[in-house]
Amino acid sequence: MAFLMKSMISNQVKNLGFGGGSEENKEEGGTSDPAAAHGMTREEYEEYQKQMIEEKMERDAAFTQKKAERACLRVHLREKYRLPKSEMDENQIQMAGDDVDLPEDLRKMVDEDQEEEEDKDSILGQIQNLQNMDLDTIKEKAQATFTEIKQTAEQKCCVM
Repeated sequence: MAFLMKSMISNQVKNLGFGGGSEENKEEGGTSDPAAAHGMTREEYEEYQKQMIEEKMERDAAFTQKKAERACLRVHLREKYRLPKSEMDENQIQMAGDDVDLPEDLRKMVDEDQEEEEDKDSILGQIQNLQNMDLDTIKEKAQATFTEIKQTAEQKCCVM
């Protein structure tokens, strides 16, 4: 196994153009068969190649799914804050097969935010908000507004 890893690493280094594979070519006699170069039989090498391709496809699919989920989140935030749409995000969602939803954790966070906003927008939410305000502050604001209106009226009306 260690020989296989050493062989694979030296082949990668050789493919990068750093040399490093010259001693191995001397050992193996310069064979052009990739299975023999990796110290495997033909069937083992083909199975190894298949496995590598399958793993790469799985990683690519997972990466595409994550990109689409992020794009879905951005689309959701753009809708929420009324920002312009992005064609790039819509394309990423389509590439993933339009079968993309927000991840479960983000879905819960979004739902909680929506509930909080709905509560604030309701009449009960406004009443609770009034309860949280300081009554002295409300009285001062009302008195200041009343005084301001009275002064404006006195300036415009000569009879008063």
